[in-house]
This record gives sequence, C-alpha cells and structure tokens, in this order.
Amino acid sequence: MKPSLDVDLAIFDLDGTLIDSQLDLAHAVNATLAHLGLERLDHERIYSYVGNGAPVLIQRALGAYAGDDNVERGLAFFLDYYREHMLDHTVLYEGVWEALERLRGAGVRMAVLTNKPVRISVLIIEGLGLGGWFERIYGGNSFPEKKPHPMGIDTILSELGVERERALMIGDSAVDIRTARNAAVASAGVTYGFQPETFAQEPPDFLFDRMPDLAEAILASRGEARTSSAASR
Repeated sequence: MKPSLDVDLAIFDLDGTLIDSQLDLAHAVNATLAHLGLERLDHERIYSYVGNGAPVLIQRALGAYAGDDNVERGLAFFLDYYREHMLDHTVLYEGVWEALERLRGAGVRMAVLTNKPVRISVLIIEGLGLGGWFERIYGGNSFPEKKPHPMGIDTILSELGVERERALMIGDSAVDIRTARNAAVASAGVTYGFQPETFAQEPPDFLFDRMPDLAEAILASRGEARTSSAASR
C-alpha cells in the first residue's frame, strides 16, 4: 500500500525530533568521561553517537576504554548526572508546540517512542509542558528490544487499536525510519535534528524541514481524504 499522511496516529521520536537536547547530553557524557579520568570529547562527536540508547551512547563515547566495568560505571554516573541536568538547556524545537497543538486539536492521536530511558523521557516531556498530550510514552527500557525493532510500534498500535496504515512514525534519523519499515508503517523524517544525513541510507516516505509543515500536511491529507470519501457517496 502506498504510504499516506492520512493517519489517525502520529508516533514521535524524542531527541532530535521534538526536543533539542544536544547540549545537555554532551555535558552529561563529558562529565562521565571526566569522572572516569578520561579526556572529554568535542560535542559534534558526541552528537553522532546519539540515537541507540544510553548504554550504546556511553559505550561509543568510551571507545577503546569500554572494557572492564567502565561501561557499567559510566552508565550509572551518566544517568544520575543527566537526571539532575536534563532540562538545563533542553527545549522544544521551534514550531513543535504549535504543530502538536494543531494535531491534538484536530483529533490526531499522538505517542512517543524513543530509545531514551522512559522515566527520564516522561520527566522531560512533563517539564516542557507537554504532560498528558501523548497517549503512550515508551523508552529504550520499556521493552526487551529497542528501536529499530518494531516491538515498540507494534505495542502502541495494539494498545491503541490503530491499524498500521493509519499510523506514521516521525524521526530525525535512520533508526526511526528503519523502525517504521520494520513495523510496516509510514515514515516521516525531519531535517533539523541530530542525524538527518543518515536518511541517505534509509530514505523516509516523507521529508520535512519544519514540524509545522508536517502537521499541515497531515491535516491537509486527512481533510482531502474525508472530502473525497464524502464526494463518492
């Protein structure tokens, strides 16, 4: 079936899609490296490591020092530090609030599926004023498998009673697009996030430079589909 933006459910990635959390993540990683007596990394390098969950982020940041118990100790420190500083600099991307408000007002159901730990994700969403906007928020520790495994999307669709052709996965990296493909749902990429260059290896069905443009396209598609359906009766 041809991918469509005429959907009832929008499933969003978090980091790089809804929120700009780069600086807080970089500070937390470098604080972790300093705690372990290692040299700090430049921020751009850290940003390239984001997207597959905190354990992978720390393993990548440690590089050659990922052996022994460094990953375990580093992850524990990172999570404790990040919980204390996760909203120091993190903000919603420009236009995200307005876009989500429009979708919500039009009756589009919304969920979040991220590889970030779920409790931290919920706290960030609540801290940025979006508490209660999403019917489901699932993180990297919510299931036995993380994105790009389809388990998260499959669970959301089952729990909310939404058909695959009526759902859209939205993200900023190849991980999100691969997750959508694995779950057989449509995908949309945003170019302003952490890793839009990875779309070259996993092209999304739809691509947007701004979240308000994506919201407008969804609402237009829903309106056009309903108008066409009414005209055919």
